[in-house]
Amino acid sequence: MQDVTHLLQSHRSIRTFKNIPIEQSIVEELIRSGQAAATSSFIQACTVIQISPGAKREKLAALAGHQSYVNKAPVFLVFCADMHRHQLACEMHNVPINGGYTEQLLTTSIDCALFAQNVVIGAEALGLGICYIGGIRNDIAAVSSLLALPDLVFPVFGLCLGYPDQDPEVKPRLPLSLTLKQDSYLQDKTLNQANKDDIAALEVYDQQIREYYKSRTSAQKEISWTEQISGMLQKEARPHMMDFLQGKGFMNK
Repeated sequence: MQDVTHLLQSHRSIRTFKNIPIEQSIVEELIRSGQAAATSSFIQACTVIQISPGAKREKLAALAGHQSYVNKAPVFLVFCADMHRHQLACEMHNVPINGGYTEQLLTTSIDCALFAQNVVIGAEALGLGICYIGGIRNDIAAVSSLLALPDLVFPVFGLCLGYPDQDPEVKPRLPLSLTLKQDSYLQDKTLNQANKDDIAALEVYDQQIREYYKSRTSAQKEISWTEQISGMLQKEARPHMMDFLQGKGFMNK
């Protein structure tokens, strides 16, 4: 048990990889591990596309915000939420699919996340490093076209895999007092008191994050978590997503 929790709590994003290939048998074993994850009502709504090095990978790296490690990682996977085969299942039994529900967007996306995290844990147990790539949603329509995704399929995120060629510190997470609540969100406090307690905890965490960034960047970056988050939430968050998802057959009701 200690080995498992230590592995989980030692996670870092790795963006520099050694020039060592990963055997395809290992990739396939990791995908089998992903398939073993919990899946809502047995829908199994995740499809993984492995992208070979070359022009298509280079295009994906550019679409994801010119993240060079997308192109340089020994293995790059794209995890797709997939209800296309569920439509085929309905056609096989001569019934129409009752799709378009927002709940189906949630269940398929959650399925992908659970699947991918099993892959990640398996990969890290083998000494591999990983980096999730949400940037493939920057131009999700172009990614969808590049990967020839039919209706009822959309790319959720990418994943770089490789043997690490860096050893970054573990980024400190929020304190348990903020993320583990007992019986209710407010824990029998008034909202005002709960907010005061959470802000006090955030102030302590902010200093911890400042020190982390100072150490990681040789004092070139010094920003707190709340500064980082409040700045991020002043910007648009991929406003094209709703139209795209609705065009793919999701979130219409």
